[in-house]
Amino acid sequence: MSTTGKQLFTTLEADGTLTVEIEEVTVPEPKGNQVLVKMEAAPINPSDLAILTGAADLENAEYTAGKYVANMPEPFNSGSKARHGQKLPAGNEGAGTVVATGDSDMAKALDGQRVACVPGSAYSQYCLADAAMCLPLGDHSAEDGASAFVNPMTALGFAENAKMDGAKAMVHTAAASNLGQMLVKICQEDGLELVNIVRKAEHVDLLKGLGAKYVVNSSDDDFMDQLRKAIDATDAFYGFDPIGGGKATDNVFKAMEQVAVSKMTEYSRYGSNQQKRMFIYGRLDMGPTILTPSYGFGWTLSGWLLTPFLQQAGMETMMRMRQRVLDNLTTTFASSYKRKVNLEEMLTKDAVLDYRAMKTGEKYLVTPWS
Repeated sequence: MSTTGKQLFTTLEADGTLTVEIEEVTVPEPKGNQVLVKMEAAPINPSDLAILTGAADLENAEYTAGKYVANMPEPFNSGSKARHGQKLPAGNEGAGTVVATGDSDMAKALDGQRVACVPGSAYSQYCLADAAMCLPLGDHSAEDGASAFVNPMTALGFAENAKMDGAKAMVHTAAASNLGQMLVKICQEDGLELVNIVRKAEHVDLLKGLGAKYVVNSSDDDFMDQLRKAIDATDAFYGFDPIGGGKATDNVFKAMEQVAVSKMTEYSRYGSNQQKRMFIYGRLDMGPTILTPSYGFGWTLSGWLLTPFLQQAGMETMMRMRQRVLDNLTTTFASSYKRKVNLEEMLTKDAVLDYRAMKTGEKYLVTPWS
């Protein structure tokens, strides 16, 4: 038997018109390994905003009940050519109760349970999810479990990746984020050194309050000096950057190289042969990534995404990571929210402009039935 409920969709047309609206949809009954989840809570993560708002002009958008229509400027519209004309669901993750299942044993075992899931269509009242990607929450609330996947598994993924590559220390930019706070705790638990880069004095206090040893403020006049000292003390030649645009990664590479050169016993015109590696995992800054190579030739910059990492790490590692998240859901991996909105409130001008700003510690939680 199919089920009907509200669901959010986002469509970008070739002329740059972005329409985000709520529709009444019929969700087919689950088959095989699928489960039908009655969604209770779903966070708005930066990764969701890529298709929800992108770089659209939301200040001058047209807002009506349960809908907004905005213009996507160039070059962002052309850059999104692959999605032109496609009506896409949104909401990477969330939590709710399994109300129907397919006929696989894995799916049936989840019947009636509250789960965290990654359906890609979490901004809805009902959605289909893959049982293999569901995490039973036990006695935890949907709010506790709503952000149990993207940020916790990403932060854990950084630590796992560092260990796989033999790195004993990491640099993290925009480090006061929800994910950044989790990473501070994970690194303490796992004995990894962590250099945190933030941009406000209160963010320094926030992370030091969590026990972070190295927190440098990019707004300070002596930022590069602070960064060099922290890298020197930790040997952090490996790091993760969610900013993407601008010179965040460039600054880190520069500091890494300056530290490496200072330890060399003889001069080389090619710079140090210290390997330096950075991963970009987000686009908080939509502008170009600016690199001004003055850091030798031993550097690598690549992208990092959770799903490919999990596929590469394998099922055993993924299950171990998921169990760790579940065991520490209200401590290491706890998320906090500035505001809860239902589907309609999510599309009001004040809400859209607020969550699109992606301010530290101001995450929104969507509760589709409220």
